[in-house]
Amino acid sequence: MFFLFLPFLMVSQNKKLTINELKQDLTVFKEIREQANSGLYKYRTKKQIDSIYLWAFNEIKQPKSLLDFYKIILKITDFEGSTHNDTSLPDDFEKNYFSGNGFFLYPIKLFNNKIIVNFKNAAIPLGSEIHSINGNKIDKIIHDFYKYYTTDGYNITGKSIGITSSFAKYFVLEYGLQKSFLVEYSLPHESQLLSAIIDGVNNETRKENFKKRYSLPIDSLQFSRAQKDKYSFKILNSNTALLSIHTFVIGRNAEDKEHLAYKKYLDSCFDILSKNTAVKNLIVDVRDNGGGTDPNDILTFSYLSQNSYQENASAYVTFQNIPFPNYYVYEETESKKQKEERLDFESELKEEFPYLKDGKYFQSPKFNTILQPDKNAFKGQVYLLISPRIASAGSLFASLVKGKTNAIIIGEETMGGYFGHNGHTPVEYELPNSKIKTQFSIVNLEQDVSKKPNQIFGRGVIPDFEVPQTFEDFMQNKDTQMDYTLKLIDKL
Repeated sequence: MFFLFLPFLMVSQNKKLTINELKQDLTVFKEIREQANSGLYKYRTKKQIDSIYLWAFNEIKQPKSLLDFYKIILKITDFEGSTHNDTSLPDDFEKNYFSGNGFFLYPIKLFNNKIIVNFKNAAIPLGSEIHSINGNKIDKIIHDFYKYYTTDGYNITGKSIGITSSFAKYFVLEYGLQKSFLVEYSLPHESQLLSAIIDGVNNETRKENFKKRYSLPIDSLQFSRAQKDKYSFKILNSNTALLSIHTFVIGRNAEDKEHLAYKKYLDSCFDILSKNTAVKNLIVDVRDNGGGTDPNDILTFSYLSQNSYQENASAYVTFQNIPFPNYYVYEETESKKQKEERLDFESELKEEFPYLKDGKYFQSPKFNTILQPDKNAFKGQVYLLISPRIASAGSLFASLVKGKTNAIIIGEETMGGYFGHNGHTPVEYELPNSKIKTQFSIVNLEQDVSKKPNQIFGRGVIPDFEVPQTFEDFMQNKDTQMDYTLKLIDKL
């Protein structure tokens, strides 16, 4: 039997851009990156960057749809290698584009480059492996989806977070809305190929199903949510305690009441540990920590360090005055206030990054002081649980723990870089014709970490014990990494 699956999105929503419009947008995009993005050559040589732009300009010798041009821009931003890169379609386009009944129904989970059904249902049993959808092989689908979720350097593991959480959305972006899906799959622990036809659903149903995914109790450890309990502490047994920090989005700065409450909480936790000398082991769980605001990361590290440290070894930007202000996206809407916003931002840059050398403006030492451990810093054995979800301030914290303490690192490679990343200060631009928005962070950071035998430039924090969740534990909703850590503590 032959099935024909065609996208049924209204063509008018995906407008065509002329060759001249495409060239102007791509030229503006390239020049913005060259002048404003300090991380442009962090992981790629100039020759490599020039090469991908040569490819991109060759791709626009004919008119392109907005969506096809968006995919070209995505490939460039993904190639650069920064988890802080973000490229978005115009709001009205995205709203219209995702308005139909053409989304894949079931949440999935990515296991060792395999797509597993992550939803209890009658059509395709939980835990079944999907081999193809509408004739597209899964390995091709996974590779095509990489560009939608950026990570630091050459990291691939972090892309599993985007693919798992946004599989249905990425499918629509890549292949269009589908009336139905012909799915080839095999049952758990079996090889025989079966097939099922699944009707497409709307975006709201897709979102609701993801909230009801089977693995929610465990894989929420790797998917940041608006949590009331951003951090927690408890004594697990006579010799082991657990500190969980789900995010560093804890207040806006050092004076914020939320940050001060967190500081007070940490003080109380480590005061308990300093007095309870029987607790020799501390598990620090940051598997859900995608980052946040200063100084939550370095404050937390002060309770784990035995030596002085800095937030970073060096930091620089490539401009003090905003390049291409006509394309810059301001928070303010009135022109007078936009000018004030720009001048304030530029003044802050000149204060923090005053030293020009080789076309780079380096950070003033007063913004990167030598820090000391807290008086109640834990002196026992630390076990740090990490995952592909960890990025930005979360990866900076994990890097400090890996690079400057004797902590044992357990879990999976972080998506945030070990040696450094681009972060702290995001800027956003809008291209003149397509109205595609591109956001990136402008501070190129080299983190204050030491070289390690298993740490490779361009990769995330590599665990001492690589412990991914097993399929059997997925089916039973068991926390593989926590179980492994507790057994390791008992063994040592």
